[in-house]
Formats: sequence, structure tokens, C-alpha cells
Amino acid sequence: MDKRALRTWLAILAAVVLVPSLLYALLHRPFPPDTTPRGAYMRVARSVGEDDPRAFFAYLETEAQWACFTIHDMRAKASKRVESSYPEPQRTEMLAQYKEMTDAAEGSFVFALVYRERGWAKRLRRDLSGVASVDTEGDRASVVTAQGTRYPFRRRDNGIWGLTIFTAELLADAEKATRDLEVVSAAADDYDRASGKK
Repeated sequence: MDKRALRTWLAILAAVVLVPSLLYALLHRPFPPDTTPRGAYMRVARSVGEDDPRAFFAYLETEAQWACFTIHDMRAKASKRVESSYPEPQRTEMLAQYKEMTDAAEGSFVFALVYRERGWAKRLRRDLSGVASVDTEGDRASVVTAQGTRYPFRRRDNGIWGLTIFTAELLADAEKATRDLEVVSAAADDYDRASGKK
């Protein structure tokens, strides 16, 4: 084999080995750490793209996460009171209302239910373009996308940055679930008294 053919053969071999390796490295380069707003945003964007809201539950701010746990706990307690004290057909109707939330294993499942029910994916998909800049002030940050959308984040106690855009709605849901439990418990007490349980 002459030198020219050998060089051609080596160039082809190098291209076959190096090009896929280079493409893999470019497409699968690691995200920045989630202890940076940019890294947290990129994980949220990937999860939204994969339609997996549970995967970015860890990238919600703490108050939003706790609200999801509270919703689950309040609905589970209300369901127990309904099951033990309500007469039919109210028992079946009320249990059906709470079923999805009480069947949820924990907070991330509750978040996924609310996320899908309210169409939050559509809201996020409008603009999850690349990061143009990050404005940080203390424990708060705004990730500004290439299209100009701002996503607010807050640093959590563990150093991970959490998205804040759903917090107000989730807190309102948690407060409603708590008030509903009080109403359900009062009605359950009335049913118990009427039936002679108390």
C-alpha cells in the first residue's frame, strides 16, 4: 500500500472514530451545577421538553414543594374523615373528588397532577430557549432567555436554585386544602353525632 492510500485510509478511520465522539461530547456535555441558576434552569427546560414534571420538582423553590406535600396530606386526612363518617351518596362523591390527590405517592406526584391539570407545560414551552443572561441579587435570580423571557429563581437552603413561578398558586391550593379539611371535619363531627358515634 502506498503512502497516499495509507493516509486516506487513516483519515477515514479517524473520521469514523472522532466525528461520533465529538458529536456525542457536544450533545451530552454536562449541565452547569444545579447550585447555579443557569444549571437549575437547564434541568427544568430538559424536564419540560421530556414532559416529565416530576423530574424538575427538585428545582421548585422550597415553599412550592412544601405546598405540594401539604395538599397531599390535607386531602388524605379529609378522605379518611369522609370515609369514616359521611353517609352515602356524599361519601362516594367526596372520595371521588379527592381520589387523584390521595392516590399520589407524595409531593412530586401532586405537582405533576396540578401541572398537567392547569396546562403549565404550555406556559413554559412558549419560551425555554437558551440562556442569554442571569441576573443574580442575593438569594434571588432571574434567568433571561434568548427570546427575552425571565424565569425567577430563589436559592434554597441546600444551595439548589428553585423556580418560583408556581409558588403562589400552589400555596393557595394548600391553604384551600387546609380550609376544606376543616369543613369536612366539622361536617364529619355532625354526621357522627347524628348517627350516635359521638
